[in-house]
Amino acid sequence: MELNTMTKGESKGFYKLSWVQRIGFGSGDLAQNLIYQTVAQYLLIFYTNVFGLPAATAAVMFLIVRLIDVVWDPIVGTFVDKRNPKIGKYRSYLVLGGIPLTGFAILCFWNGFSGSLLYAYITYVGLSMCYTLVNVPYGALNASLTRDTDEITKLTSVRMFLANLGGLAVAYGIPIIVKSLSPDGKINSPESGKAWFITMTIYALAGLALLIFSFTQTKERVVMDDKDMEHVKVSDLWTEFKRNRPLRVLAFFFITAFAMMAIGNSAGSYYMIYNVHAPDMLPYFAALGSIPAFIFMPMVPAIKRAIGKKQMFYVFLSIAIFGMFILYIVSVIPALKTQVWLVLTAQFIKSTGVIVATGYMWALVPEVISYGEHTTGRRISGIVNALTGIFFKAGMALGGVVPGFVLAMVKFDEKNTVSQSPLVQQGILWLVAVIPALLLMLAMFTISKYELEDDVIDKINMEIEQRQ
Repeated sequence: MELNTMTKGESKGFYKLSWVQRIGFGSGDLAQNLIYQTVAQYLLIFYTNVFGLPAATAAVMFLIVRLIDVVWDPIVGTFVDKRNPKIGKYRSYLVLGGIPLTGFAILCFWNGFSGSLLYAYITYVGLSMCYTLVNVPYGALNASLTRDTDEITKLTSVRMFLANLGGLAVAYGIPIIVKSLSPDGKINSPESGKAWFITMTIYALAGLALLIFSFTQTKERVVMDDKDMEHVKVSDLWTEFKRNRPLRVLAFFFITAFAMMAIGNSAGSYYMIYNVHAPDMLPYFAALGSIPAFIFMPMVPAIKRAIGKKQMFYVFLSIAIFGMFILYIVSVIPALKTQVWLVLTAQFIKSTGVIVATGYMWALVPEVISYGEHTTGRRISGIVNALTGIFFKAGMALGGVVPGFVLAMVKFDEKNTVSQSPLVQQGILWLVAVIPALLLMLAMFTISKYELEDDVIDKINMEIEQRQ
């Protein structure tokens, strides 16, 4: 298939993509979610209840790994911007980074060195570094496909639809598969170690196949000139951060949004097991974290045209906060606590807001890249994605650190697979509803400062193309 042709009516840089190309690109996020969503949602409970690490120890490890990422991400961003491999400037890393990512993901959920902190560090650091080697170029690939803002909106909608398909496969499928393979029928006992290893192997290999498919269906067409590549350096990350105000706004939105998602996701398993006392309903609760995507993400282009992107953020962030409020009320009133359908309803409302708001934010990354190119003349997509990656991972770090420390503070008992004290239950509820709601309020304030409306970014892109 020829990927580099322009259809009638296209101008240079403002390319239209076929549905196969959109699906091909989105498959890269589906692949990464099969792997990284498993890590985000279940690695903490695997470490505490299966592998045998104390919650506080796991929390410290998550923090240290994210600190390593602060150094590693800009190195990767600079590396991919400075080079142009024959098989693709950015897409080549879907394969080159995808293979070791698959291996480390499988090893992270192997219980062969049960309780070994050194083994946990080696495998988790390796996974995180390989994930950066895939994710930073993948993010830059998005901005290299086209400048057309309507096309990017469609591309992002397809990407988020498929990303949430991966999230659904993880949320619903992982607990069912692990439980069915576990000798004692549980996902949170040492006996389930082999079941976790087999399950992660299946998901990681499926992810690798999808990364290869994404590689075959994408091609970079809006990239930096060769003469500018040699001048890219790591310090460009901080320079760009200081002079690119929309990038700063988006970066802080990333950290609050991903912290909110990571904290809620990692606490979800504990919530259904110890607060709701309905471990069998965990797959449904987790699945509702992704299902709204299939209803609302296809509507995003029309919603954005009708009310504008800022208003769309406000509406859906408010919906998410409302869902968390319902979840909290249901959980503190004894008469409602046993009504699992109310818990699931609240989860659906919350997830509807979270999915649309956090899904569409990826469409803003190409905009801040174009803003920087308009200002400096250089399209440093890798560097910008490395920077957003740092804040994305900082948010993910909070998703591991905050739950780990909160569980340690409320004296969570790792050996008890059935019940916990009221104090522990309260701590889990704060992780599921209260802290994420506060972070969403901060995210709403942050996005209010974003200044690149569609007419502004369209004008910027046209001026860039006219210069060239």
